[in-house]
Amino acid sequence: MPSLNENEALLRRSKVLLAARWCFLNFGFAKTSFEDIAKRANLSRTLLYRIFKDKEDIFKAVFVDWLVSRHPAAEQAAAAPGSRYARLFEVCRVMVLEPWADMVGAPMGREFFDACERIDPDIDAQHRKLLLECATTILGDASSAEVFLLALDGLLADLPTTHVLEQRTRLLAARFAPPAKTKGKRK
Repeated sequence: MPSLNENEALLRRSKVLLAARWCFLNFGFAKTSFEDIAKRANLSRTLLYRIFKDKEDIFKAVFVDWLVSRHPAAEQAAAAPGSRYARLFEVCRVMVLEPWADMVGAPMGREFFDACERIDPDIDAQHRKLLLECATTILGDASSAEVFLLALDGLLADLPTTHVLEQRTRLLAARFAPPAKTKGKRK
């Protein structure tokens, strides 16, 4: 069997992570097998074991790929020109709304998120730390950023649809970083 070049290996890994995320979101961590992931990725189980040592290893990789890959875009949004409101909402879109959209409709979405926090708390802490740093950059102080993130966490409590969460996030961002008023408009 010929060896893969670096791009082919990265493409295969990406395909496996996407297949694994789908399986975890639809079957749950406990009920997802290596066989399920291999079938979904159109690979043999043996080949999957060459890439990942066990199910927990692949789960951690999915979590890292799913969340940590968003960090550069969030940092860029926080430092971008524009209003504080637009920057704060963009960070929330990248770090919260997009991942939520992946999870909320899936049968095992909530379990996936809980398992992510339990299996790799360091990655969850890294994600939260970056979110706090971005919010602090935009809002100007860590205390306001902490309160904002606590309120943002509260918006997820009733497992809202993505549309409802987006509306709530816009309202919350407007409270912490009011959007600029348009000239010529009266209230």
